[in-house]
Amino acid sequence: MKGKNNEMNENKIAGFFDKDSEFKGDLFFKGSFRIDGKFKGTINSESMLIVGEKGKVEADINVGYLINNGEIKGNIQSREKVEINSKGRVIGTIISPKLVIEEGAYLEANCQTSNKVSPSLTEKNQHRNEP
Repeated sequence: MKGKNNEMNENKIAGFFDKDSEFKGDLFFKGSFRIDGKFKGTINSESMLIVGEKGKVEADINVGYLINNGEIKGNIQSREKVEINSKGRVIGTIISPKLVIEEGAYLEANCQTSNKVSPSLTEKNQHRNEP
């Protein structure tokens, strides 16, 4: 039961920049954070970042999970997953184990995903290439 409470607290919105907000600087947060305004700087968290449709972010981003419905320019690193929804725009670099791009999204980025190949597949391919 303890794990469930921590999980719910992690997914709860802990902070929010409204559409009329503009911030510059370094952002650190615990819990989920949503940006619907303008932000320029760096963002660091092990939690979830949500960029709303009106959100415009120009930053180096390092988060646990990212959901983008707005515009991001910069370098994105995610420990879990990056989702770019249909109205989302990304210009920059994305490094994440999982990357989901919805139809209609705009992406102008270098992307790197880790893809662990199981040892059994590796062994099969090595045996096929032997003379």
